[in-house]
Amino acid sequence: MATKIRLKRMGAKKAPFYRIVVADARAPRDGKFIEEIGYYNPAEQPELIKVDEERALNWLSTGAQPSDTVKTLLRRSGVWKKFNEAKN
Repeated sequence: MATKIRLKRMGAKKAPFYRIVVADARAPRDGKFIEEIGYYNPAEQPELIKVDEERALNWLSTGAQPSDTVKTLLRRSGVWKKFNEAKN
């Protein structure tokens, strides 16, 4: 099963926040997911990014592919750098 780490949109109209989830690549954006590993709130000042580092590194090491936006969020939270250091 191909897994993706991506955003799931939550919140009210014009006031979104997002959960960072691990899901089957074939599942719809806001549909069934395997595990929630964090959240992202762009409406707060400054933007709020919270990632369960241990679970994110575990999923990345087992082959889960992050979406472009999630990869950027992982870089900003420092998880992506730790993943690359562990890989090398």
